[in-house]
Amino acid sequence: MEQLRTSIRGNVRLDDKLVIMKNTAPVCGAVFDMDGVLLDTEKLYVRFWKQAAADFGYDMTNEIVFGIRSLARKYSVPRLRSVFGEDFPFEKIHARRVELMDEYIRKNGFEAKKGLHELLDCLDSVGCKKAVATATRRERALRYLDSVGILHRFDAIICGDMVTNGKPDPEIYLTAAGELDLPAEQCAAFEDSPNGILSAYRAGCRTIMIPDLTQPDEQVMPLLTAVYDDLAQAAAFFERRNVV
Repeated sequence: MEQLRTSIRGNVRLDDKLVIMKNTAPVCGAVFDMDGVLLDTEKLYVRFWKQAAADFGYDMTNEIVFGIRSLARKYSVPRLRSVFGEDFPFEKIHARRVELMDEYIRKNGFEAKKGLHELLDCLDSVGCKKAVATATRRERALRYLDSVGILHRFDAIICGDMVTNGKPDPEIYLTAAGELDLPAEQCAAFEDSPNGILSAYRAGCRTIMIPDLTQPDEQVMPLLTAVYDDLAQAAAFFERRNVV
């Protein structure tokens, strides 16, 4: 797989070459989704959504869980009820999922994603501001980031319970960029899910996908600036551009 596989927004497929994009503003900030991008936790959400649903008699497939990744509750509830029916007990199943996942993490913990520290070091070396934009609630997000020793490395952390309209609405990325005192057009957004990519794209960010559980499909590809296999490889994006 190529190190930099694609650059799509207004341009062409490339083989490890500099991309000339329509958005030529300098890249001054990097905004990261958390689960599945910074932390290897997305697989746990899938596992325990399925287990929690099964405890209540529902067969929640991988594809159904993939569809609600990073999705704000105001959108995920009607989506799940469109699949399982209006009597789908979202709150009870969600609470069970949280219980199962918390128990697992207390016993086993989780790891940071491959290349995370290398990329953060790269961003520090070029003076790039850093933020997190996650659908996870703030108390949990701070705890997770602190548990792998990276909480102090971000200039701002924006969580799902801090915005009115979560992903795929652009509000969370616009808020994160604002906290960095930057326009969204000067920020690169790191995501692993279609809902997150759409949120960042709508905000005007450079959208960088680091696939975790799924690869970008034909609907996502036109929204992407670049795709990398892991975070360490994404350092190339900042080495090639005017970073302030």
